[in-house]
Amino acid sequence: MASYSETMERLRRSFHEGKTRPAQFRVAQLEALGRFLDENRTELLQCLKKDLNKPPFEVEVTELSLVKSEINLAINSLSSWMKDEHVSKNMAMYLDTAFIRKEPFGVVLIISPWNYPVQLTLIPLIGAIAAGNCVIMKPSEISQNTEKVLAEGLARYLDQQSPDFGRIIGDRHYQRVAALLKHGKVVAGGQTDDSEKYIAPTILIDVAESDPIMQEEIFGPILPIVIVPGLEEAIQFINKREKALAAYAFSANSQIINQVLDRTSSGSFCGNDGIVQTTIISLPFGGVGHSGMGMYHGKFTFDTFSHKRACLLRSDGREKLNEVRYPPYNESRLGFILSMTEVKRKGACVIF
Repeated sequence: MASYSETMERLRRSFHEGKTRPAQFRVAQLEALGRFLDENRTELLQCLKKDLNKPPFEVEVTELSLVKSEINLAINSLSSWMKDEHVSKNMAMYLDTAFIRKEPFGVVLIISPWNYPVQLTLIPLIGAIAAGNCVIMKPSEISQNTEKVLAEGLARYLDQQSPDFGRIIGDRHYQRVAALLKHGKVVAGGQTDDSEKYIAPTILIDVAESDPIMQEEIFGPILPIVIVPGLEEAIQFINKREKALAAYAFSANSQIINQVLDRTSSGSFCGNDGIVQTTIISLPFGGVGHSGMGMYHGKFTFDTFSHKRACLLRSDGREKLNEVRYPPYNESRLGFILSMTEVKRKGACVIF
């Protein structure tokens, strides 16, 4: 295996040579990714069963179908996503051309977690490829069977996209989550099996705010319950902590749902259900503050991996018009420039 520095140098060289920039190359890579999914579907189903005991139904709905939809959307939309975005101009630049160009960053790194090891690896990869970047991937070593398929399989389909992998002992995560069960009172679940690294879906009550389970991401099948007197206290409880990746509110009263939505902030929000907002690829998904940066799904992934380059093209031969900008300054010149460049408030009037 090449060293990290050699890998980076090769990818940077490919990027600077412009290999990833043409739309045809990006589409070809996305199509190859689609073939990887189709031709390795059975193996992915088996690996996700081994790693997470996911039934085929869940794999199809929450992993494979989502990724396939993202690929198809990117291929169908790439030409429009890549187009320069022309913007409005002030009067001083009326005859010029101003636009935003979507440029790839270059070489990007994608590190994915273990809980949805296919979609949380491949959906960011789709946007990074669509945006014209070279990619280094780091799938989770915890979902080790799925990681192996991604590592060995994708390299055969994609054009030298480079998977680099770290490795830790798989028992580490199981022991961390199992230790969280020591805090609070188990009212449902709680069973563990060290040999299978299995933790039953568990509900905890009597949890203190200072307990470890309230201080870190759980990434496991444990739900701590904190009881508060009412809605106002619940909103205060949420707002005095770092912003969450997702917030969920459940109530038969739509006003309560809307209050939680209006008065809190989180990466995403869903009322009267959980997780399903992530299946709508026209909605962005991502964190805010400590829960993450950027967003993905559909064009949002393309935008996340694109630099929006501000561009202005002016024609020559207009230097006489530019003289108003140069000394000696006077009030009439200032008034003229401000009238050409300032944005006025619509409908504003003064009544004496």
